[in-house]
Amino acid sequence: MSGPVSPGTDKKEHEERGSVLIVDFSPTVRKIMRISLERAGYKVVSAGDGMQALASINESIPDLIFVDIKLPHMDGYQLCKVIKSHGLTKEVPVVMLSGKAGVLEKMKIKMAGASDFITKPFGSEALVGAAEKYAR
Repeated sequence: MSGPVSPGTDKKEHEERGSVLIVDFSPTVRKIMRISLERAGYKVVSAGDGMQALASINESIPDLIFVDIKLPHMDGYQLCKVIKSHGLTKEVPVVMLSGKAGVLEKMKIKMAGASDFITKPFGSEALVGAAEKYAR
């Protein structure tokens, strides 16, 4: 017989949350995002650039990918297009992270195939809200 379960430790609820890949050049941003998403029960993996992200996706396809637009080697638009061009990942939602929210930016995000975007700076509510909306 086990003791009482403390709030927030329900394993079943945790297992029902999806897996999330965070792709952002800033280790600080990745850490803050990771903390918010893990507290909400998501399994989180992160990458600092597009190449690391693709390597991570090859190991395990996440349920949702957050991608910063400004990345080294391959920008977020290019990464999103690569993700959306492959059969195994074309249905994975991609939420872009951008410091701009102008008409041109929104058009480029849509053309890249992203499901949505969040404008930086953002709070944990916006981040977790997007995860709840798009992660399976």
